[in-house]
Amino acid sequence: MKYLSRCIPAGIVFVFAFFIRLLYNVTVARHYYPTHDAHFYQTIGFKALHAHCYCLNGFFPTVNRAPLWPMLIAFISIPFGPSDFYARLFLSVLGAFTCVLVYFFAKAISNNTFVGLAGGGIAALYPGLFIYDGWLYTESLYIFLLFALCYSVYRLQRNPQRYKWVICGVLLGLLSLTRPNGPAVLGIFLVWAVFMAWRKVFSWSFVAKGMLISTIITVAIIAPWTIRNYEVSHSFVSVAGGDGTVLLGSYNDEILTNPDYLGTWINPLRSSPAITKPFPLFSCDASCEVKQDAVYRNAAEHWILTHLSSMPRLLALHFTNMWSPVIAEADLPVTRFSNQKSSQVVLTMMQLITPFVFAFAALGAVVLWRKWRELLFVYCIILLTIAQNLALYGSPRFRAPIEPILVLFTTGTIWFLWNIVQKLRHSRFNAV
Repeated sequence: MKYLSRCIPAGIVFVFAFFIRLLYNVTVARHYYPTHDAHFYQTIGFKALHAHCYCLNGFFPTVNRAPLWPMLIAFISIPFGPSDFYARLFLSVLGAFTCVLVYFFAKAISNNTFVGLAGGGIAALYPGLFIYDGWLYTESLYIFLLFALCYSVYRLQRNPQRYKWVICGVLLGLLSLTRPNGPAVLGIFLVWAVFMAWRKVFSWSFVAKGMLISTIITVAIIAPWTIRNYEVSHSFVSVAGGDGTVLLGSYNDEILTNPDYLGTWINPLRSSPAITKPFPLFSCDASCEVKQDAVYRNAAEHWILTHLSSMPRLLALHFTNMWSPVIAEADLPVTRFSNQKSSQVVLTMMQLITPFVFAFAALGAVVLWRKWRELLFVYCIILLTIAQNLALYGSPRFRAPIEPILVLFTTGTIWFLWNIVQKLRHSRFNAV
């Protein structure tokens, strides 16, 4: 009975969060169909299921897309058929669980159920979280896995047990199969573990065994896909390529002159046609993709070296673009169907709620600094995300991995204000 009473607040958060996401999908995203990257993920998933080929163009195997999300799309389509709605429904469930994790995390930090409920409620209503649950990109999946890892690391630190290293290893492996930058999180995790041993939070033997367990599990999850990539491309691609395309789209002449794309990203087919022309558009197999990626990467690096005077301005644009309150992507339902009343409501929520969350999160990061040892991994994830935005390109979509962390820090401010109110009430009671 006591366990059930503890689960009721989490259940309330889940139901509320899922309702918001379902409402978004049947209003704003009612007429949604996948285009751009979402179409690529869906196409790969359907071909993997029906043609047993992890392919994008024709039947040429690809190494440019991480496998977890396309495979999940394929799995979801087995009982429900080739419909994007059920995949978005799955993301809505996942997004609701992210809100539940915010509740548990905020409650654990503050030891206050009200603060936890406030965090879960804000996460449910925060557009920076729910808009991705109506979009067949990897954002929702990556957000959930990364925040689950942050919470698992926190629980590991609070109550060290060996099985929690296993959980962290599984989450790190799944993160890596969701986005190719997942292995960078493993590096942060290992540095965190060594620091915990150095600060004598854990014993060196416990950390050494734990790091070995987590690393072996992570590598074991990634390795089969790495082997597959080598077989089809004859090159080492740990999870996915494509970084050359991202870099060439981020570093080119047009990115500094086109007012609509300053500091963001332009498809290399448009921004650098002379470089992209030698490679076939629809018949590039896996080995071709690897060569293409190398050429694109070299061209981007050459551009950087020959435009060093422009780099401070470009990096500043990357940083400021990352914190834009309004998230606008061509394939995002709220952007594509911006004339709908429901879309206008969501856009207004972005303009009103997002600055509030930013302001409260900034103060919360200061308030919670006294718990920096317990939240060190969380702070490192924020820094890693900012660094990735600086290195690649600035986009509020690339802020997505830390959106639940911003809500968590917002609850730090709420907790701070709650304690002030309680002290005032206590002082008035004593005065009477």
